[in-house]
Amino acid sequence: MHVRAYEPADGPALWELKERFERELGALGGEEKGTSYDGKLTAEYRERYVAWVDRCVERDPGCVMLAESEDEPDEANAENESAPSLAGYAFVLPGDLSLIWDAAVLDELYVREEDRGEEVADTLLEGALDHARRQDLPLDRIVLDVDGGNERAGAFYQRHGFSNWGEMVAREL
Repeated sequence: MHVRAYEPADGPALWELKERFERELGALGGEEKGTSYDGKLTAEYRERYVAWVDRCVERDPGCVMLAESEDEPDEANAENESAPSLAGYAFVLPGDLSLIWDAAVLDELYVREEDRGEEVADTLLEGALDHARRQDLPLDRIVLDVDGGNERAGAFYQRHGFSNWGEMVAREL
C-alpha cells in the first residue's frame, strides 16, 4: 500500500470510494437514512463532488490523500489497466476553511471493507494529521463527525487519542 496526494485524474476512482462511503454511512441509520443517502448519489452530485475536491486540492495541495492498493484496478477504472486501485482516502478541508470549527476538519476518512484491519486507516489518519499540522489553525486540534451508530469508527478514533468535543445536532430544512 502506498499513500499519495490526490490528482484530478483520480476523480473517477475517488468517486467509487465516496459512493461506497455514502452508502455505508446511510445504512448505519436504517432504511430511511439509507434511502435518503442512496437518492443523493446522482450523476450531478458526482460531478459536483469531484469538482469540489479538485477546487479544494487546488487551494490546499495534499488535503486529499489516497491509499493505493496492490490489487487489480477497481470497478470504476477496470477499462484503464494503469488506473490505481484505491483502498481508501482521507480528506482534510483546506486550511482556509478551518474557521468553520476553529480547527482543522477531517471531512472524511474511508477505507473499503476488504482493506480494513490492514492499517490503511492508521496510515491515512497519520497523513491527515501531518497535513493539518501544517495548516494555520485558530486552535491546534482536528475535529470530525462520527456517526453515532458507527462503533468501529468511534473505537478507531478513540484509539488514536480523539475524545468528545461538543455534540453535533441537526434538523431538516
